[in-house]
Amino acid sequence: MIPLFVTSELCVRWAPTSCVRHAQCAAAAAVDGTSEVGRAEQQETRDWARELHTDREREERTYQLERPVYDEAYLHGQLLHSKHKSPKTIGQRLANQLHCSSERAKAVALSFLPIITWLPSYPVKEYLFGDVVSGLSTGVMQLPQGLAYAMLAAVPPVYGLYSSFYPVLLYTFFGTSRHISIGTFAVISLMIGGVAVREAPDSQFTIQAPNGTLTNGTFANFIDTEARDARRVQIAVVLTTMVGLIQLVLGLLRFGFVAIYLTEPLVRGFTTAAAIHVFISQFKYLLGIRTDRFSGPLSVIYSLVAVLTNITTTNLTTMFLGVVCIVFLYGVKYLNERFKQKLPVPVPGEIIVVIVCTGISYGLSLSENYEVDVVGEIPTGLLPPFLPDISLVPNLVADSVAIAIVGFSMGISLAKIFALKHGYSVDGNQELIAMGLCNFVSSFFQTFAITCSMSRSLVQESTGGKTQIAGLLASVVVLLVVVAIGFVFQPLPQTVLAAIIMVNLLGMFKQFRDIPGLWRTSKIELTIWLVAFVASVLLGLDLGLLVALGFAILTVVYRTQSPKTVILGQVGQQTGLYYDVDQYEEAVECKGIKIFHSNSSIYFANSDLYVNALKEKTGVDPIHLLAVRKARKRKQAGTEKECRNKKCSEKMSAIVKLDGDSGVTCEVASGNNLDMLGNGLVEKSDSEEARFLEALGPVHTLILDWTPVNFIDTVGAKAIKLMIKEYATVDVCVFIAGCSRTLLDELRTLQFFTGVMAPEMVFPTVHDAVLHCQRRSVPHADPPSQ
Repeated sequence: MIPLFVTSELCVRWAPTSCVRHAQCAAAAAVDGTSEVGRAEQQETRDWARELHTDREREERTYQLERPVYDEAYLHGQLLHSKHKSPKTIGQRLANQLHCSSERAKAVALSFLPIITWLPSYPVKEYLFGDVVSGLSTGVMQLPQGLAYAMLAAVPPVYGLYSSFYPVLLYTFFGTSRHISIGTFAVISLMIGGVAVREAPDSQFTIQAPNGTLTNGTFANFIDTEARDARRVQIAVVLTTMVGLIQLVLGLLRFGFVAIYLTEPLVRGFTTAAAIHVFISQFKYLLGIRTDRFSGPLSVIYSLVAVLTNITTTNLTTMFLGVVCIVFLYGVKYLNERFKQKLPVPVPGEIIVVIVCTGISYGLSLSENYEVDVVGEIPTGLLPPFLPDISLVPNLVADSVAIAIVGFSMGISLAKIFALKHGYSVDGNQELIAMGLCNFVSSFFQTFAITCSMSRSLVQESTGGKTQIAGLLASVVVLLVVVAIGFVFQPLPQTVLAAIIMVNLLGMFKQFRDIPGLWRTSKIELTIWLVAFVASVLLGLDLGLLVALGFAILTVVYRTQSPKTVILGQVGQQTGLYYDVDQYEEAVECKGIKIFHSNSSIYFANSDLYVNALKEKTGVDPIHLLAVRKARKRKQAGTEKECRNKKCSEKMSAIVKLDGDSGVTCEVASGNNLDMLGNGLVEKSDSEEARFLEALGPVHTLILDWTPVNFIDTVGAKAIKLMIKEYATVDVCVFIAGCSRTLLDELRTLQFFTGVMAPEMVFPTVHDAVLHCQRRSVPHADPPSQ
C-alpha cells in the first residue's frame, strides 16, 4: 500500500441575506398582519426560513474524508477478512428443503390457495355490493365475447361459453390477482384457430354428392361441417391440455420469470399484429362471404385476397346489420369512456346488441329469408368430462409452448398493473400455477385455452370489483345461460359477433401510437416493436413470435457488443468525481492519464471489441508506438553510419532511459563525454549538451473503470492480460478501478492475478487509481549531489 492520503471534501456554501432585514419584516408583519404588505412580508419571511432550512440540510450533508490510497492487495490482505462459512452438504440441503412442519405446511397451503388468505376476513359490508355489480357487468359482457371468440378458435360458439365458465371458476380459488377477468381472449383464440385450421383443413372433410339440378350428371362437393367441427374441437382441447400442463410445470419449477423475455414492445407489437389478423378474418362474417380459412405464413394476405375476390357475393342484409352494430357499439364505447365518472356502471352495449339482433333475426327469419349466417345449435347443459386424444400431441408441442408463454405474459402484465394501482402484490409463479390449472382441468370439459381480457378486466375494476368474488358471479351468469337459456341465442347472426370482435380491437389498434414515442426514446425498442409486428403479420402468430423473441435476444447481444465508451475527466480538484469529458465542461483529463469507461461486461462476444475501443478512444496503440520506436532506431543507426563515413571524431551513442516513476520512455542522444549522475539523470559536459528526443507518447498510464462490469469470462480475462502485456512493451502502465467484490472473486478464480497482472494494480475507486498514478509521475524533488 502506498502511504499517500486521499482528501475529499464536498461542501456547499450559501450566504443568506441580512438577518436583521428579515427580523424587521417579521416585526412589521406582526404589527400589520392583515394588510397586503403584511401578508407579503409574512410570505417573504416563510420563504427565507425555508431557504435557511435547506441550507442547513446541505451543510449537514457536507463531509470530509481522509484516508490512505488503497489497492486490492492491501484490501484483500489486511483491511478485509472473509467470514468463515462452513459449506452445507447435499444431504443437509435436501433436508432443509424437504423439512416439514406445521408452519411450513400452512405457508404452502396459503400460497397454493390464495383465497384462504382473504376470504375469512372478507368485509361483506364494504366489498359485497361492488363485487355483485362488477360480477353481473362482467358476466353480461363475457357472454357475447365467449360466443364471438369461439369463432376465432374455429370451434362452435357454445365452446366459448364453456371456456367462460370453468376457468373463471377455478381462478377464483387459485389466482392472486383481485381484478383481472379470466376467460376467452382474441389473440389466444386466433392462435388456437390457426392451429385447428392447419391440422383439420376443410379439404379433409369434402364430400361428393350427386347434384340433381345439373344436366350432365356431375357431382357437387360440400363440406361435412359436423365432422370438421368435431375434429377441430378435439385439436383445441388437446392443445389446451398441453398449454395447461406446460404452465403448471413451469409454475411448480418457479419459472415465473420467463415472462420477462417477452419485453413490452415485443408484446405490444405482437398483439397489434394479432389484431390485424383478427380484424381481417372477420371481414367474411361481416359481409356474409363464404371463403376458406387460411393459416401459416402470408395467411393474412391470402384471407384479404379471398375476401376481395368474392366481394361481389356480399350479402347486403348481413353487411347492413353488421355495420349498424359496429356504429352502435362504437358509440356506446365512446359514451362509456366520456362519462365513466358519472355512470354507475358502463352501458352493456354488447349484450344489448346480442339481445336485439337475436330478436330481429328470430322475428324476420333472417336465416331462411335472407340467407344470413347464424350461430346455429347451442346445446343446453354442460358436457361430461372426457380424456383428450393423446395421438395429436406430437404435432402441437411447439404451438402449445407459444400459447402458454403468450397467455401467461398477458395475464401477469395486466395483473401487475392492477396490483400496483391498488397496493397489493401478485406472485408470478402462483399465477402460472393458477392459469395452468384453469387450462388443464377445464380442458377435460371441452374448453379452449384462456387468459385474461383487457376490456373485461377494466370493466370488472371500474364497476367496483374488489376481489375475485366478482369473477365467481360472472361465471355463475354464464352457467345460467348455458344450462337454461342457451338455445335463445341460436338465431343470433354471425355478423353481430364479428362486429363485437372488431369494435373490441380498437384498443389494440391504439398501440400504433407507441411508434412516435419509441422513436423519441429508444430506437432499439422501436425496432423490436416493428419486427414483432411485421413478422407476426407476414409469417403468422407462431413463427412471428419466435422471430420477434430471437430478435429481442439479439438486441441484448448488440447492446453488449456496442456499448457506450467514454474518457473520464476529474471534476474540480477535491471532488473525487469523474465524468465524460466530451459531455461536461467541468470534466478535465488528468495529465498523462487516460481513464477509459465502457458500460458493459467483458466476455467472449465483446472482448476484442473492448480492446479495440480502448485503443481507439484513448489514442494509445502499442503497435503504433512500437513502429515509432523502430523508426527512431533506424534513423539513429543511419545517423551513426553517416558519421562514420565522414570520419567524425566523436562517436554517437544512444541511451534509452525509463523513468521508474512516470513510466515514460525517452531517447537521449549525447556525445562521448556525458557523465551519469547517481540518480540516473544525465549531466551535460563542457564540450557537449544532452539532447532529449521526444517521448514515444504523452500518455503514460491507462485506468480502466470497471464499475459497470458485472462479469468476465476466461476469454475476456485473457484478452485483458494480453492487452496489459502489449502496453507494458511500450512503457504504458494499465490499472483497473471500481471492481465489485463478486467480480474480484471471479478474477481470482480465473487466475487473473498472475504474470503481468498483480493485485497492486487494482484499486477500489477511480480516484485511488488517479492519485497513485499522479504520485508515480512526480519526479524526485531533491537536487542531485555534486
